[in-house]
Amino acid sequence: MTPADDELGHGDIEAALATRRELGARYDAELVDGFAERIERAVEQRVAEQVALQQRRSAAVAGAGARQLALGIISLVAFIPISIALGVNDAFLPLLVTLLGIVGVNLAHAWQSRG
Repeated sequence: MTPADDELGHGDIEAALATRRELGARYDAELVDGFAERIERAVEQRVAEQVALQQRRSAAVAGAGARQLALGIISLVAFIPISIALGVNDAFLPLLVTLLGIVGVNLAHAWQSRG
């Protein structure tokens, strides 16, 4: 069956009621069983979709933590020679601007990774 066949709509309910009227009460159990199976399939499909979505979100969060750690390490490694070069020349303001820029990039990445 295609996913469209599994969807339960108003038309399906009307068709089941019309079938019951035509066939009589002796087929009620079969009609109810068939309808119940379709409902179960629809629920199982929606649960599977939600589980898959949650797994993708968890994987994305885990990957973001590793990227954040790597960015922090790279930032620290990059700042060491910059601070030495600017510190030798007593350039405090450029050193502060550089540090704030690196911190800003790390904060922006952390904030973006949370969403």
